[in-house]
Amino acid sequence: MIVLFNKPMNVLSQFSDEGRWQGLKHFIDVPGVYAAGRLDRDSEGLLVLTDDGRLQAQIASPKFKLPKRYLVQVEGSPDDAALQALRTGVELKDGKTRVAEAEVVEPPALWERDPPVRVRKTVPDTWVRLTLREGKNRQIRRMTAAVGHPTLRLVREAIGPWELGALQPGQWITTTQRP
Repeated sequence: MIVLFNKPMNVLSQFSDEGRWQGLKHFIDVPGVYAAGRLDRDSEGLLVLTDDGRLQAQIASPKFKLPKRYLVQVEGSPDDAALQALRTGVELKDGKTRVAEAEVVEPPALWERDPPVRVRKTVPDTWVRLTLREGKNRQIRRMTAAVGHPTLRLVREAIGPWELGALQPGQWITTTQRP
């Protein structure tokens, strides 16, 4: 079984609660499925869950290079040099990131976030679509900060063949589509 879930902000990518943070059990009542990879508590969007261990490993492992596409609201306006750095790899403390796709996009039509993103009247923000084929811990946030544009909001919109589509935060569907 494969479940596509739109993980809301401040929800953990595990079934158990932790402190004040809710787990997936408050949203998904399907026995035997587990998250294939993670999405940080403060990130939103597509989380794939499955009861197939081999598929779970294929989705989560960078060895298979399954693309993961994100919409990233960053502080400031990245110039060509910042975008090129994101594309060719950014040096982080745990090594250089792999080649990625990065482009500035129009602000997407997304749901309101709770809590809302802080707005600074004197600093513009920009939306960037990033596609990665690896998954270091908090990688996108560290990459955008390294090029001088801290992440304000992070929404995963696709993993391999699966897309968020019209799913609203907290909603999920099942699919038979495989990578």
